[in-house]
Amino acid sequence: MKIGVLTISDRGSRGEYEDRSGPLIVSIIELRTPWPVTHQAIIPDEMDAIVNTLIAWADEGVNLILTSGGTGFAPRDITPEATCRVIERETPGISEALRAESLKITKHAMLSRAVAGIRGQTLIINLPGSPKAVRENLDVLLPVLPHALELLTDAPNTESQHRSI
Repeated sequence: MKIGVLTISDRGSRGEYEDRSGPLIVSIIELRTPWPVTHQAIIPDEMDAIVNTLIAWADEGVNLILTSGGTGFAPRDITPEATCRVIERETPGISEALRAESLKITKHAMLSRAVAGIRGQTLIINLPGSPKAVRENLDVLLPVLPHALELLTDAPNTESQHRSI
């Protein structure tokens, strides 16, 4: 499995803000899964940049792309719209589960517009930009990822049968 972590932030891409969510995702993935993070980038909240990066990574065989940022109500928060342009099949259960669990922690979770979906053999999941919310979302997501990626790639993963992530 190959994993990509894409931070979407105008200020982060200009170096005006230290991205903490992207590196946190990488550290959690590397600590709690057997998979390498092979792709990582910070890009601005620009439709073409997001769409082109997601397509390029999916076409390069990245099996899971986790985005961080751009899922709220701000005018430049367009990550969900960009993701919808790229995916071929939606996976609403993932976004619903992440929001449902987050709502137990904060009512602000209902403001998330994050989506998830599939392009070819790539699962793309939008995560929030907040490091705290990223950690909470990954706690919900990680237990189901081995099975999801096994189904998506049609490649049995014996680790998922014997190991709890």
